Order: sequence, then C-alpha cells, then structure tokens
Amino acid sequence: MEKIVKFVTLGCKVNQYETNAMAQKFLENGYKVTKDQDLNEKPDICIINTCTVTNMSDRKSRQMLRKMKEKNKDTIIVAVGCYAQVSKEELLKIPEIDLILGNNEKVEIVKYVEEYINKNVRRIETEDVMKANEFSEFGNITFTEKTRAVIKIQDGCDRFCSYCIIPYARGRVRSRNPQSIISEITKIADKGIKEVVITGIHIASYGKDFKEDYKLIDLLEEINKINGICRIRLGSIEPLLITEQFVERLKKLEKICHHFHLSLQSGCDSTLKRMNRRYTTDELKKIVELLRNAYKDVNLTTDIIVGFPGETEEEFNATYKFLEEIKFYKMHIFKYSPRKGTKAAIMENQISADKKEERSKKLIELSNKNQSIFNNKYIGKEVEVLFEEEKECIYKGHTQNYIMVCCKSNEKLENQIKKVICKKVINDYILSEL
Repeated sequence: MEKIVKFVTLGCKVNQYETNAMAQKFLENGYKVTKDQDLNEKPDICIINTCTVTNMSDRKSRQMLRKMKEKNKDTIIVAVGCYAQVSKEELLKIPEIDLILGNNEKVEIVKYVEEYINKNVRRIETEDVMKANEFSEFGNITFTEKTRAVIKIQDGCDRFCSYCIIPYARGRVRSRNPQSIISEITKIADKGIKEVVITGIHIASYGKDFKEDYKLIDLLEEINKINGICRIRLGSIEPLLITEQFVERLKKLEKICHHFHLSLQSGCDSTLKRMNRRYTTDELKKIVELLRNAYKDVNLTTDIIVGFPGETEEEFNATYKFLEEIKFYKMHIFKYSPRKGTKAAIMENQISADKKEERSKKLIELSNKNQSIFNNKYIGKEVEVLFEEEKECIYKGHTQNYIMVCCKSNEKLENQIKKVICKKVINDYILSEL
C-alpha cells in the first residue's frame, strides 16, 4: 500500500517551488502526495516547509509542527527549510518532530525519510549553507497542478539587510544553469501551463556568480522564445535592477507581464540607510518613472516595513508622503518584528506595538485607496485574463498586469486566456463579463 505524504508550505514562492520539487521526488518513488487543504486523508509523513523571515514566521512554523502531530499521532513529522536551517536548537525542544532538515537537504529528502522509516536514523544535522557554492538542482520537471508555474532560478543573497536573517538561512548567491531553466520551462509549456513566475531569493543577482557575462535579462530573452508560454511574470525584484539598459531590452519581450513587485521596505532615506538598503528615494522615483514610461498599463506593487527601530514620526510621515506620491497599486505592509541574529534586533529605540499598528493601518488604507482608483480606470474596458480557478461557475484569474478579475460562466474557462469586459469593482477585484 502506497504511503501518503502531506506537505504544508509556509512563506515565499521559493518555498512553494521547493515543495513542488520535493513532492515530485516522492511521486517518482511511489508515494501519494496530498494538498495542504486535504484533511480527510491521514498522512504517513507530514513535511512542513518552514519560514523564518520574522519571529512571527518562526512561531507559525512551530505551531504548525505541533498541530500536525496532534491531528496525526502516528505520522512522521519532518521540519525542513529556513527555520530548520537557522534554529535547529529551538526545534530540538519539540519532541513531536522526527526529522530536522535544512535547505541543502531538500534535494535528498526522500533518502532521509526512508532512512528513518527503514533504519530508524533520526537526522537532525543541517549542512552549513554559507559553504554552498553551487545551485542545488532537483532534477526533473517540478510537480504542479496550477495554471501558472513557479520557476526558481537562483538561491541565496549577498545583501545582508540589517533586518533579514535569510542570507544565513539560504547562503550566498548561487545561480541556476540557464539550460536547466529553459529545459524545465519547455516541459512545463508542453503540459499546457501558460504562465511562469520567475522567482528566487534575490533574482536581481542572477548570473553574478557565473564566470561568463550572463544576467537575468539574457535569461528572460531566452524564456521569451519558448513556444506555449504566453506570460512571463517576475517575482519580487530589487529596485536597482531597473536601469535604462535593462528596460530597453525588457520592453522588446512581448511575453513579459507589465507587473513589477519592487522590494522597497521604506520611503525614507534615513530609514533605508539603517536597513542597509542600497538606494535612495530619488533613485526609486527615477526607477518608477522608467517603468511607467516603458509600459502605460504598468502595475507596481511593493513591500513596506513599518516601525523599524528608530523610525520617528517624521520618518514615517516621509514614507507616507513618498508612497502617496508614487501610488503603488498594492502595498504589502509588515509590522517590523525583531529577528534574533540580525543587526536590527539589537538596535536602540525599538517601536511599540501600538505605534506599529497605527502606522500599518494608515498605509493599508492608502494601499486600498490606490488599488480602487487603479481598478476603476478599467471599468468598461476589455482586458485579457488567464483564468486560474473556479468555484460554483465563478472563475477567477489575473490580467497580465496582475489585476484580479472574476467572471461567471457556464463555459469552462480554467487555464484559458479570454477577453472580458470589466463591469464593476468589488473590494480588490473586478467583476467582468465575456
């Protein structure tokens, strides 16, 4: 009887990709894989792909590990990923966990699980990712059931922002061989997937570790040639990637989605400096201008941290004013959470929870306002939507510039690109008709 493996994924798109890749490994070895929401089947093995971006992420990882064991007493519980990589000592205090594997161990996860099952070898060691100097290849096409596929092109980060633990969880920049990426995307296209999301820990650094001069834009030009792929969407990018030369080459690629998620974090120069971000607000304004001149329908989103240590009222107001001027479509607002092991965690003038909450609410209101104004510009207009999922004949999908659109239809629309007329804005999406 085949064993059932359940995956629970916390955190970023890189983790989503790696969960799919690990799932593929288990499928190839005769296991059955269940989705996160599959609660009816009792898994033999439960793998939690953990996140460690903030203390809250750590807590969620611990809670999920305990929750899975409570629901499934006889299940083998495996902690894998970033939290397992940097906080093994904390996980060792949780007796419910059977295996602790870091990020380098993901590639051979089946071997470690089977060693535990067959030989009772309980692995709790994690390799030092800082010593890794090559991209870890998972091999075959990654398992996906969605209309878009996440493609990991690099790992690691060399930036060492003062609030971020990820370089210690992921190691230095390692770029994936371009032929491997092209091969995987070609196979994905053959399966009928129309959109790929290019992701990594710091994709702006792609190619930095290659001996030859080969950068992200070179890779994107190659992906653009692949038959069957209709959309290429970039994951979160460092703003400094956007130069005149980069945009000139990028706008020639007809498959690139006109949606860019700029990893900003603050709109105040002094705060950016304490964060060890390597750009100024003036540079950011020029970057935004470059993109808006290149694409008239461009949709810009971002991440913002509020309540960073030492953030005064004047600094927050500077951020608010900057964001009000730039008018990002959507801002993901994070209340700063001290992460043990980072410089920011021991900085003076930590901000109170109440103050963080107050600032967060202000920026969320601004984000919602911007999104509503942007969406309303499309009412009465025709847009192309890649429909991704269906519930009770209501199909949901996104335009190429990442507006969420819903459409009621008796016709099967999933994984199809259809032209629809935008009729009404409802909350964060647009209701449309064929």
